[in-house]
Amino acid sequence: MTMLDLCYDSLDGLSVGDALGAQFFVPGSDFAALVGGRLPKAPWPWTDDTEMACSIVDELREHGGVDQDRLAVRFAARFEPYRGYGGGAVVLLRQIREGMHWREAAAAAFDGQGSMGNGAAMRVAPLGAFHSGDSRAAALEAMRSAEVTHAHPDAVLGAAAVAVAAAEAGWARLTRQRPEPAELLDVVLAHLIDGRVMNGIVRARRLLGVSVAEAAYELGNGSQVLAFDTVPFALWAAATWIEDYPAAICACVEAGGDVDTTAAIVGGIVAAHTGPSGIPATWLEHREPLPILPIGHDDQGNGIR
Repeated sequence: MTMLDLCYDSLDGLSVGDALGAQFFVPGSDFAALVGGRLPKAPWPWTDDTEMACSIVDELREHGGVDQDRLAVRFAARFEPYRGYGGGAVVLLRQIREGMHWREAAAAAFDGQGSMGNGAAMRVAPLGAFHSGDSRAAALEAMRSAEVTHAHPDAVLGAAAVAVAAAEAGWARLTRQRPEPAELLDVVLAHLIDGRVMNGIVRARRLLGVSVAEAAYELGNGSQVLAFDTVPFALWAAATWIEDYPAAICACVEAGGDVDTTAAIVGGIVAAHTGPSGIPATWLEHREPLPILPIGHDDQGNGIR
Protein backbone atom coordinates (compact mmCIF):
# COMPACT_ATOMS: atom_id res chain seq x y z
CA MET A 1 0.00 0.00 0.00
CA THR A 2 1.35 3.42 -0.98
CA MET A 3 0.73 6.82 0.56
CA LEU A 4 -1.30 7.66 -2.52
CA ASP A 5 -3.55 4.66 -1.82
CA LEU A 6 -4.25 6.07 1.63
CA CYS A 7 -4.91 9.46 0.07
CA TYR A 8 -7.46 8.00 -2.38
CA ASP A 9 -9.20 6.05 0.38
CA SER A 10 -9.49 9.21 2.44
CA LEU A 11 -10.91 11.04 -0.57
CA ASP A 12 -13.56 8.36 -0.94
CA GLY A 13 -14.45 8.73 2.72
CA LEU A 14 -14.51 12.52 2.48
CA SER A 15 -16.62 12.62 -0.67
CA VAL A 16 -19.19 10.08 0.53
CA GLY A 17 -19.54 11.91 3.84
CA ASP A 18 -19.86 15.21 2.02
CA ALA A 19 -22.41 13.92 -0.48
CA LEU A 20 -24.51 12.10 2.10
CA GLY A 21 -24.33 14.98 4.56
CA ALA A 22 -25.53 17.40 1.89
CA GLN A 23 -28.71 15.35 1.47
CA PHE A 24 -29.82 16.48 4.91
CA PHE A 25 -30.35 19.99 3.59
CA VAL A 26 -32.93 18.47 1.21
CA PRO A 27 -36.55 18.23 2.44
CA GLY A 28 -37.58 14.65 3.13
CA SER A 29 -34.24 13.38 4.43
CA ASP A 30 -34.15 12.67 8.13
CA PHE A 31 -31.86 11.09 10.69
CA ALA A 32 -34.32 8.39 11.78
CA ALA A 33 -34.61 7.12 8.20
CA LEU A 34 -30.83 6.94 7.84
CA VAL A 35 -30.44 5.00 11.09
CA GLY A 36 -33.23 2.70 9.92
CA GLY A 37 -31.34 1.95 6.71
CA ARG A 38 -33.49 4.08 4.40
CA LEU A 39 -31.05 6.12 2.36
CA PRO A 40 -31.75 9.38 0.55
CA LYS A 41 -32.51 8.93 -3.13
CA ALA A 42 -29.48 8.60 -5.41
CA PRO A 43 -27.43 10.18 -6.80
CA TRP A 44 -25.89 12.18 -3.98
CA PRO A 45 -24.11 15.20 -5.48
CA TRP A 46 -20.95 16.24 -3.67
CA THR A 47 -20.21 19.85 -2.79
CA ASP A 48 -17.31 22.30 -2.68
CA ASP A 49 -15.70 20.15 0.05
CA THR A 50 -15.03 17.37 -2.46
CA GLU A 51 -14.31 19.66 -5.38
CA MET A 52 -11.48 21.36 -3.50
CA ALA A 53 -10.21 18.08 -2.03
CA CYS A 54 -9.87 16.72 -5.57
CA SER A 55 -7.58 19.63 -6.45
CA ILE A 56 -5.37 18.80 -3.46
CA VAL A 57 -5.27 15.13 -4.46
CA ASP A 58 -4.35 16.10 -8.03
CA GLU A 59 -1.48 18.18 -6.67
CA LEU A 60 -0.22 15.30 -4.51
CA ARG A 61 -0.55 12.74 -7.29
CA GLU A 62 1.31 14.84 -9.83
CA HIS A 63 3.93 16.51 -7.63
CA GLY A 64 4.01 14.75 -4.25
CA GLY A 65 3.50 17.99 -2.32
CA VAL A 66 1.75 21.35 -2.22
CA ASP A 67 2.95 24.27 -4.30
CA GLN A 68 0.74 27.16 -3.26
CA ASP A 69 0.76 28.93 -6.62
CA ARG A 70 -0.18 25.75 -8.48
CA LEU A 71 -2.86 24.88 -5.94
CA ALA A 72 -4.43 28.32 -6.21
CA VAL A 73 -4.66 27.90 -9.98
CA ARG A 74 -6.24 24.45 -9.54
CA PHE A 75 -8.82 25.73 -7.06
CA ALA A 76 -9.78 28.63 -9.32
CA ALA A 77 -9.89 26.59 -12.52
CA ARG A 78 -12.09 23.82 -11.04
CA PHE A 79 -14.37 26.14 -9.05
CA GLU A 80 -18.10 25.83 -9.81
CA PRO A 81 -20.22 28.18 -7.66
CA TYR A 82 -23.26 25.87 -7.69
CA ARG A 83 -21.32 23.33 -5.61
CA GLY A 84 -22.22 25.24 -2.46
CA TYR A 85 -19.29 27.60 -2.00
CA GLY A 86 -19.75 30.37 0.55
CA GLY A 87 -19.97 33.95 -0.62
CA GLY A 88 -16.43 34.78 0.51
CA ALA A 89 -14.99 31.80 -1.35
CA VAL A 90 -16.88 32.75 -4.51
CA VAL A 91 -15.38 36.23 -4.47
CA LEU A 92 -11.86 35.01 -3.67
CA LEU A 93 -11.75 32.26 -6.29
CA ARG A 94 -13.13 34.57 -8.96
CA GLN A 95 -10.44 37.10 -8.08
CA ILE A 96 -7.75 34.44 -8.44
CA ARG A 97 -9.26 33.24 -11.71
CA GLU A 98 -9.16 36.83 -13.00
CA GLY A 99 -5.48 37.24 -12.16
CA MET A 100 -5.20 38.48 -8.58
CA HIS A 101 -2.45 36.74 -6.63
CA TRP A 102 -3.88 34.33 -4.07
CA ARG A 103 -1.91 35.90 -1.21
CA GLU A 104 -3.45 39.31 -1.88
CA ALA A 105 -6.95 37.90 -2.29
CA ALA A 106 -6.79 35.77 0.87
CA ALA A 107 -5.38 38.60 2.98
CA ALA A 108 -8.07 41.04 1.83
CA ALA A 109 -10.99 38.77 2.73
CA PHE A 110 -13.34 39.82 5.52
CA ASP A 111 -12.04 43.38 5.80
CA GLY A 112 -8.44 42.29 5.98
CA GLN A 113 -8.89 39.67 8.72
CA GLY A 114 -8.73 36.75 6.33
CA SER A 115 -11.29 33.96 6.41
CA MET A 116 -11.59 31.96 9.62
CA GLY A 117 -14.07 29.61 7.92
CA ASN A 118 -14.02 25.82 7.88
CA GLY A 119 -13.22 25.55 4.16
CA ALA A 120 -9.52 24.80 4.60
CA ALA A 121 -10.29 22.01 7.09
CA MET A 122 -13.07 20.40 5.05
CA ARG A 123 -10.82 19.50 2.12
CA VAL A 124 -7.54 18.47 3.76
CA ALA A 125 -7.95 14.94 5.17
CA PRO A 126 -6.53 13.23 2.04
CA LEU A 127 -3.39 15.35 2.37
CA GLY A 128 -3.04 14.15 5.95
CA ALA A 129 -3.50 10.53 4.89
CA PHE A 130 -0.81 11.03 2.23
CA HIS A 131 1.60 11.90 5.06
CA SER A 132 0.67 8.97 7.31
CA GLY A 133 3.55 8.35 9.70
CA ASP A 134 4.80 11.93 9.48
CA SER A 135 2.34 14.13 11.31
CA ARG A 136 4.69 17.11 11.33
CA ALA A 137 4.80 17.08 7.53
CA ALA A 138 1.02 16.68 7.44
CA ALA A 139 0.58 19.76 9.66
CA LEU A 140 3.01 21.91 7.68
CA GLU A 141 1.60 20.94 4.28
CA ALA A 142 -1.94 21.44 5.54
CA MET A 143 -1.08 24.95 6.66
CA ARG A 144 0.40 25.67 3.24
CA SER A 145 -2.75 24.40 1.55
CA ALA A 146 -4.93 26.48 3.87
CA GLU A 147 -3.08 29.75 3.33
CA VAL A 148 -4.06 29.78 -0.35
CA THR A 149 -7.61 30.72 0.61
CA HIS A 150 -7.62 31.36 4.37
CA ALA A 151 -5.30 33.92 5.94
CA HIS A 152 -6.76 33.75 9.47
CA PRO A 153 -4.80 31.59 11.96
CA ASP A 154 -7.96 29.80 13.17
CA ALA A 155 -8.62 28.43 9.71
CA VAL A 156 -4.98 27.48 9.13
CA LEU A 157 -4.75 25.64 12.45
CA GLY A 158 -8.09 23.94 11.83
CA ALA A 159 -6.68 22.47 8.63
CA ALA A 160 -3.51 21.37 10.44
CA ALA A 161 -5.57 19.61 13.12
CA VAL A 162 -7.59 17.64 10.56
CA ALA A 163 -4.50 16.67 8.58
CA VAL A 164 -2.68 15.41 11.68
CA ALA A 165 -5.71 13.35 12.68
CA ALA A 166 -5.85 11.79 9.21
CA ALA A 167 -2.10 11.10 9.23
CA GLU A 168 -2.40 9.35 12.58
CA ALA A 169 -5.45 7.39 11.40
CA GLY A 170 -3.60 6.21 8.30
CA TRP A 171 -0.51 5.30 10.29
CA ALA A 172 -2.62 3.26 12.71
CA ARG A 173 -3.96 1.35 9.74
CA LEU A 174 -0.48 0.65 8.39
CA THR A 175 0.71 -0.55 11.79
CA ARG A 176 -2.53 -2.46 12.44
CA GLN A 177 -3.27 -0.60 15.64
CA ARG A 178 -6.45 1.03 16.85
CA PRO A 179 -5.75 4.58 18.00
CA GLU A 180 -7.33 5.30 21.36
CA PRO A 181 -9.55 8.40 21.13
CA ALA A 182 -7.67 10.40 23.76
CA GLU A 183 -4.29 9.47 22.29
CA LEU A 184 -5.38 10.56 18.82
CA LEU A 185 -6.49 13.95 20.09
CA ASP A 186 -3.30 14.29 22.16
CA VAL A 187 -1.19 13.93 19.00
CA VAL A 188 -3.30 16.57 17.25
CA LEU A 189 -2.91 18.95 20.20
CA ALA A 190 0.85 18.46 20.18
CA HIS A 191 0.96 20.03 16.70
CA LEU A 192 -1.11 23.12 17.50
CA ILE A 193 -0.56 26.44 19.25
CA ASP A 194 -2.91 28.16 21.65
CA GLY A 195 -6.08 29.51 20.10
CA ARG A 196 -9.76 28.79 19.64
CA VAL A 197 -9.22 25.61 17.61
CA MET A 198 -6.81 24.18 20.16
CA ASN A 199 -9.10 25.16 23.03
CA GLY A 200 -12.00 23.44 21.32
CA ILE A 201 -10.04 20.23 20.86
CA VAL A 202 -8.99 20.30 24.52
CA ARG A 203 -12.70 20.45 25.38
CA ALA A 204 -13.40 17.65 22.88
CA ARG A 205 -10.90 15.43 24.67
CA ARG A 206 -12.67 16.05 27.98
CA LEU A 207 -16.00 15.20 26.37
CA LEU A 208 -15.02 11.78 25.03
CA GLY A 209 -17.77 9.37 26.00
CA VAL A 210 -20.64 11.86 26.13
CA SER A 211 -23.64 11.80 23.79
CA VAL A 212 -23.58 13.34 20.31
CA ALA A 213 -26.09 15.95 21.44
CA GLU A 214 -23.94 17.04 24.36
CA ALA A 215 -20.76 17.13 22.27
CA ALA A 216 -22.42 19.22 19.58
CA TYR A 217 -23.89 21.58 22.17
CA GLU A 218 -20.53 22.10 23.88
CA LEU A 219 -18.27 22.13 20.81
CA GLY A 220 -20.47 23.45 18.00
CA ASN A 221 -21.63 21.64 14.89
CA GLY A 222 -20.35 23.92 12.16
CA SER A 223 -23.47 26.06 12.09
CA GLN A 224 -21.29 29.18 12.22
CA VAL A 225 -19.22 27.78 9.30
CA LEU A 226 -16.07 28.66 11.24
CA ALA A 227 -13.06 26.45 11.91
CA PHE A 228 -13.31 26.61 15.70
CA ASP A 229 -17.06 25.80 15.51
CA THR A 230 -16.47 22.79 13.26
CA VAL A 231 -13.14 21.04 13.77
CA PRO A 232 -13.42 20.18 17.50
CA PHE A 233 -16.71 18.29 17.04
CA ALA A 234 -15.47 16.61 13.86
CA LEU A 235 -12.33 15.35 15.61
CA TRP A 236 -14.41 14.23 18.60
CA ALA A 237 -16.60 12.15 16.27
CA ALA A 238 -13.69 10.75 14.25
CA ALA A 239 -11.77 9.76 17.39
CA THR A 240 -14.86 8.16 18.91
CA TRP A 241 -15.79 6.08 15.85
CA ILE A 242 -12.40 5.65 14.16
CA GLU A 243 -13.24 2.04 13.22
CA ASP A 244 -16.92 2.57 12.34
CA TYR A 245 -17.42 4.80 9.30
CA PRO A 246 -21.26 4.60 9.20
CA ALA A 247 -21.57 5.43 12.91
CA ALA A 248 -19.16 8.36 12.54
CA ILE A 249 -21.16 9.83 9.66
CA CYS A 250 -24.46 9.23 11.44
CA ALA A 251 -23.09 11.21 14.40
CA CYS A 252 -22.54 14.18 12.09
CA VAL A 253 -26.08 13.92 10.75
CA GLU A 254 -27.49 13.66 14.27
CA ALA A 255 -25.54 16.76 15.34
CA GLY A 256 -26.99 18.87 12.53
CA GLY A 257 -25.40 22.17 11.53
CA ASP A 258 -22.98 22.17 8.60
CA VAL A 259 -23.49 18.44 8.09
CA ASP A 260 -21.76 18.04 4.73
CA THR A 261 -18.60 19.66 6.11
CA THR A 262 -18.44 17.79 9.42
CA ALA A 263 -19.19 14.54 7.58
CA ALA A 264 -16.49 15.30 4.99
CA ILE A 265 -13.88 15.90 7.68
CA VAL A 266 -14.91 12.87 9.71
CA GLY A 267 -15.28 10.65 6.65
CA GLY A 268 -11.83 11.55 5.35
CA ILE A 269 -10.17 10.78 8.68
CA VAL A 270 -12.02 7.54 9.43
CA ALA A 271 -11.63 6.12 5.90
CA ALA A 272 -7.89 6.69 6.13
CA HIS A 273 -8.01 4.13 8.95
CA THR A 274 -10.68 1.70 7.75
CA GLY A 275 -9.88 1.73 4.05
CA PRO A 276 -12.57 1.31 1.39
CA SER A 277 -14.08 -1.73 3.11
CA GLY A 278 -15.24 0.52 5.93
CA ILE A 279 -17.50 2.57 3.65
CA PRO A 280 -20.80 0.85 2.85
CA ALA A 281 -20.80 -0.18 -0.80
CA THR A 282 -24.28 1.23 -1.31
CA TRP A 283 -23.15 4.62 -0.04
CA LEU A 284 -20.29 4.65 -2.53
CA GLU A 285 -22.68 3.71 -5.32
CA HIS A 286 -25.05 6.53 -4.37
CA ARG A 287 -22.31 9.18 -4.37
CA GLU A 288 -21.94 11.16 -7.56
CA PRO A 289 -18.82 9.93 -9.42
CA LEU A 290 -15.66 11.84 -8.67
CA PRO A 291 -14.15 14.20 -11.26
CA ILE A 292 -10.79 12.43 -11.06
CA LEU A 293 -10.07 8.77 -11.69
CA PRO A 294 -7.31 7.50 -9.41
CA ILE A 295 -5.25 4.53 -10.55
CA GLY A 296 -6.82 1.36 -9.20
CA HIS A 297 -10.36 2.78 -9.16
CA ASP A 298 -13.28 1.94 -11.41
CA ASP A 299 -15.19 4.37 -13.58
CA GLN A 300 -17.43 5.34 -10.66
CA GLY A 301 -14.42 6.44 -8.65
CA ASN A 302 -14.75 3.44 -6.32
CA GLY A 303 -11.70 1.66 -4.92
CA ILE A 304 -10.99 -1.72 -6.56
CA ARG A 305 -7.63 -2.54 -5.00
